[in-house]
Amino acid sequence: MPLLLHAFAKSFARPACCKNVQVQAIIPSPHDVFISHRGPDTRRNIAGLLYDNLLRLGLRPFLDYRNMKAGDKLYEKIDTAIRDCKVGVVVLSPRYCESLYCLHELALLTECQKRVIPIFYNVKPSQLRVGNKYDGTYVPEEKLERFRRALEEAKDTLGFRFDSSRGYWSEFLQSACNDITDQIAQSS
Repeated sequence: MPLLLHAFAKSFARPACCKNVQVQAIIPSPHDVFISHRGPDTRRNIAGLLYDNLLRLGLRPFLDYRNMKAGDKLYEKIDTAIRDCKVGVVVLSPRYCESLYCLHELALLTECQKRVIPIFYNVKPSQLRVGNKYDGTYVPEEKLERFRRALEEAKDTLGFRFDSSRGYWSEFLQSACNDITDQIAQSS
């Protein structure tokens, strides 16, 4: 073995004191709950509070800005979290349908046949519609139809309605977290 290669290999060898120490790979456990939300509408209120409450209950929620870090591949990380979760919580807000990312998450949750709990936050189900263009970008009709099917399924699913100007946050969060934990227990 050339001297340089030998020195390089030796730099990775374990010191004598650590020869019998076994190293285990840290494999992240799947998330119990995937929280889909429109960041500008919900990040600093309902989505963040829901995440914190579920975490306090000992659950493993996934919320994009809390679980992702620089360098993560967006779709890869989110799609894996959706496929591995037990329950999806979709916070449908006035601008939710303006985001292709949000609509992708909702569609994948339904396609993976995850139990979806919709939360209609400051919006009525009848106000939610999939558009035809996103930031001037053409979206193929089959993709738009995929999004429409998923949105209609969410709108037809019993969930929660919350009007932040009239509702009581603590009561809402307690009720939502109770239902989410019940759904997780049923899916196990």
